[in-house]
Amino acid sequence: MIDNRYLHKVRFNGIIYSTINNTMNNTITAQDLKTRGAQVLSEKTRKNSEAFITVRGEKSYVVLTINKYNYFRECELEAALKESESDLATGKFAVQTPEEHVKEIENV
Repeated sequence: MIDNRYLHKVRFNGIIYSTINNTMNNTITAQDLKTRGAQVLSEKTRKNSEAFITVRGEKSYVVLTINKYNYFRECELEAALKESESDLATGKFAVQTPEEHVKEIENV
């Protein structure tokens, strides 16, 4: 019988290898972006939902498809919601007027 822990490790390592391999092949030079514009962005994000723009050989920017951006934004909002829920559950909040809150923020 195959150990499921081993299969998980193989899948995990395969995902990392695939991600690293695809990331290395998913770069756009600033010059290519300048000359080919949205066409090169579309080509590079078709297989992966992200592409890197290099300037003088260094990765400087990341381009995401709108779906990937929305996913990341949703993750950020979900994390903020969980943090807020945790703060409420542990009593890490203050009851104050809007004026008191503005004054507190200005003093930070």
